Amino acid sequence: MKAEFDFETKTVMLNSGYEMPINGLGTYSLHGDECINSVKSALSNGVRLIDTASAYGNEEEIGQAVREAIDEGIIQREDIFVTTKIYPGREMENPEQSIQACIDRLDIGYVDYGFIHCLDEEKDWQAYQEGGALAYLLELKKQRVVRHIGLSSHTPGLVTKVLDAGIVDQLMFSINPGYDYRHGDYANGSTEERMAMYRKCEADGVGISVMKPFSGGQLLDDKTSPFGKALTRYQCIQYALNKPGVLTVLPGIRSVEDVKNLLGFFETSAEEKDYSMIGTFTPREAVGSCVYCNHCQPCPAGLNVGLINKYYDLAVAGDSMAAGHYENLEKKASDCVACGHCDRRCPFHVKQTSRMEKIAAYFGK
Repeated sequence: MKAEFDFETKTVMLNSGYEMPINGLGTYSLHGDECINSVKSALSNGVRLIDTASAYGNEEEIGQAVREAIDEGIIQREDIFVTTKIYPGREMENPEQSIQACIDRLDIGYVDYGFIHCLDEEKDWQAYQEGGALAYLLELKKQRVVRHIGLSSHTPGLVTKVLDAGIVDQLMFSINPGYDYRHGDYANGSTEERMAMYRKCEADGVGISVMKPFSGGQLLDDKTSPFGKALTRYQCIQYALNKPGVLTVLPGIRSVEDVKNLLGFFETSAEEKDYSMIGTFTPREAVGSCVYCNHCQPCPAGLNVGLINKYYDLAVAGDSMAAGHYENLEKKASDCVACGHCDRRCPFHVKQTSRMEKIAAYFGK
């Protein structure tokens, strides 16, 4: 699964020909007219992914906004991705009724993604299988009432187990520097385990949509950031987009003004999106690992160092297509002139000149 981001159209194109929006809307805090106006504003400006859930209490408003946008010629239904989520617990008591109620409240013909939600413990996975929710979702997929099956989780080990079942089309997962480096309520899994899961998703062709990119806003404030230093929204979004398998990021939106701020991501400079400053507060186990930030650019020899590293890591992780993507690069690891420019600039202290030798040897130069 090779993702090509097109920042002009605000979409990511896969080599399968499948398109997803780079940024979507997390709608947990949207209600009433503000919800309708915010969703329509987003759709008018190129946003195509709207994420909701029965627990948000806004499915009717989301559906109304989508219908109005279609009626007004802003967008066509087939170009919008609308998701809903099925929760464990109360909704497992009568899964067919609960799922159908979500679809009815949205009232937009079909749902693009029905997410198996909050799958954080083994018992949750058992409940979905034994309670009938999974079987019903799969039946709705056959009927094309639900077009794709999604999985939402905070537990990398459990995600890997469910992916092996071969039923999941997309994963919703929390990605941000805080969680990846073991800070916050959802920082499940080690740095290595989380990165291995991202690579597995890419190798398996399962795209990732990112929730909680700002760690509930904590990363945006010096006082609440676990690192004692704030990041910007755009740094957090770019951080998530650089992870293997990631297709789209879903920041939480509260108003039309938030939509405008989100869209500013596509206008801002690469320097403003540069998150390499996190290299000053990453844990010891993350030092020496390439995070594909490309802070080492520009390479004097013209190598895309971050992408070369990503394809190598994916190939080692078992992605059968990664070698082909590597071969399509204009400049490969063997073109490295060992000038040391990237070694000096890497905030994570990766010895990229040595890495290029290792990668060139792996791919047979």
